Amino acid sequence: MKNENKTYLTKIFYFCAAHQYGHDEWTKEKNYEVFGEDMFVHGHNYTLYVTVTGQIDPITGFLVDLGHLKKVVNEEVIQKLDHRQIEKDVNWFKDKQPSSENLVKFVWNVIENRLKGCTLHRIRIQETPTIYTDYYGGN
Repeated sequence: MKNENKTYLTKIFYFCAAHQYGHDEWTKEKNYEVFGEDMFVHGHNYTLYVTVTGQIDPITGFLVDLGHLKKVVNEEVIQKLDHRQIEKDVNWFKDKQPSSENLVKFVWNVIENRLKGCTLHRIRIQETPTIYTDYYGGN
């Protein structure tokens, strides 16, 4: 498949959230052994990259209606995650660790079917200046 004929657009969003790793059924020592200092509540200033692909509208010259994209992401992601403790405040995480690996899957799942006129290509979440996670759908 040739990628030179595909156009990708990425919109960046920001949110702040806290999380805490661990398992209630484990001892404090076991949680510390596995998760270290991340077993304590801590927060991040996340950067979310939403990349879509599709056909460029010959009339507007746009790949996606940015107003629609912003509305979907704000309603389904930002309003649910910003200034929240992820594993406590977002039901999707009740049985999952609030890792960036799970966050990208959450974002994909809540926005994929709401997007119009484009196809979701990639979700990237940058948790720290040196760590980001990409997800392209699927498992």
